[in-house]
Amino acid sequence: MPTPKQTEKLAASIGRKAVVTPPLGPQDEMPDEYWRAVLNDAEVESRCSERSSAGQRLSEIPQHVLRVYCRRCERIVEIQKADAIRLYGQQASWREVGQRLLDNTCQNRTGRYEEDGCWPAFEPV
Repeated sequence: MPTPKQTEKLAASIGRKAVVTPPLGPQDEMPDEYWRAVLNDAEVESRCSERSSAGQRLSEIPQHVLRVYCRRCERIVEIQKADAIRLYGQQASWREVGQRLLDNTCQNRTGRYEEDGCWPAFEPV
């Protein structure tokens, strides 16, 4: 980061007067642009999380291909939405279906209940 003197020197070489604004401190009010950006970002994030929520019913999910992967063994399982509805029903939640798909083909069986099975992570396709 250039020092204020360097900034003034650079601005003078361009032919402008340097506009020096003091940095914001902990006691200062945050500018309106900052709060607008924070609120807009939160709105976008909430819309994305609603779409990719693992708690949605299969009938509510807009994607045609559903993907779940295991954070433990890094396996990826994909199923078409139509097949998932045919096998598990329209009212089944995507979280339950994804867990079943991973558990049916799990290769990390230790014999201990706490450690057995896959750790599902749901991602949009």
